[in-house]
Amino acid sequence: MDEAGRGPLAGPVVAAAVALCKPRPAGLDDSKRLRAPSRARIDEAIRRRCAWGVGVVEVEDIDRLNIFGATMLAMTLAVARLAEALAREPDEVLVDGNLTPHGRRAEWRWPARAIVGGDAKEPAISAASIVAKEWRDRMMIAAAREHPHYGWDRNKGYGTRDHVEALRRHGPTPLHRRSFAPVAQMELFDISV
Repeated sequence: MDEAGRGPLAGPVVAAAVALCKPRPAGLDDSKRLRAPSRARIDEAIRRRCAWGVGVVEVEDIDRLNIFGATMLAMTLAVARLAEALAREPDEVLVDGNLTPHGRRAEWRWPARAIVGGDAKEPAISAASIVAKEWRDRMMIAAAREHPHYGWDRNKGYGTRDHVEALRRHGPTPLHRRSFAPVAQMELFDISV
């Protein structure tokens, strides 16, 4: 399991859980190391051939829970959906990073092991990182059509110079995370003007 979208100023956090199939899709690696066309091709192969689940936590819940709590919820949702796809509970969930949702979400019920740098070490985590990134990227590209000023088709909601400048000019949208300092500061500025 891995997530995408902890750091952006806008959009959801997305987690994916993947049980690899045999033979596993070729080219698995940390999603950040793959070029977009390769990542998209591998994502399609994973979702076509392997069991997988995705959990999406929207901005309102990120602002209510904080990004850590929202990430733990997204991971829990992703594994629950993977269990549905498998028609059984996973034996163990390998989680990229140094923490798991165990003890942090009441709904979490699976044995889990955190692996620092797991998206580059464990093929199943690599697959999950690819699915999560591609899923979230597609969501942000779709959101860019409704909110074209912010460049989400290019920056995927991250705080690039262009995105922050558009935030200054146009203010936050419903997809901006108001609990994140750059967005909260823009709202304070807008109120005081």
